[in-house]
Amino acid sequence: MSRRDQIRMTDDEVDEFLQGRHTLNVATYNHDGTIHLVAMWYGFVDGDIAFETFAKSQKVQNLRRDPRITVLVEDGDQYENLRGVEMVGTAEIVEDHETIMEVARGVLTRYHDIPAADLDAAAEFMVRKRVGVRIKVDKVVSWDHNKLSGGY
Repeated sequence: MSRRDQIRMTDDEVDEFLQGRHTLNVATYNHDGTIHLVAMWYGFVDGDIAFETFAKSQKVQNLRRDPRITVLVEDGDQYENLRGVEMVGTAEIVEDHETIMEVARGVLTRYHDIPAADLDAAAEFMVRKRVGVRIKVDKVVSWDHNKLSGGY
């Protein structure tokens, strides 16, 4: 078995990892072909990774022109415990208010300790001038160096 096969996460491990409180690195194509790379908090819509952002942001301008997207979630501070999931796919710009609210609620719930009674008001404030971005994943690459049991 190759080292690549040894460190690959199972689908269940990928799902569990993505449910954690991590940052999503988002890569889109600028008009000149260079990469625009930013870090975002994320949530889920019907199992798809999603985030909300300003409608006029560079990443949204890029995605309206070219919907290809690559995102990365990773953690670990030593080689032997590095883990990550790269997802390559297509971004869908979501302008439906209720879906953007769903994304905002998910982000607020994952990254802030917002009381349930205040969640909708906080989400409503958060989605002003924003859109959602939902990622339809075509390819997943994952790694978990913990599976090497300290070996290289």
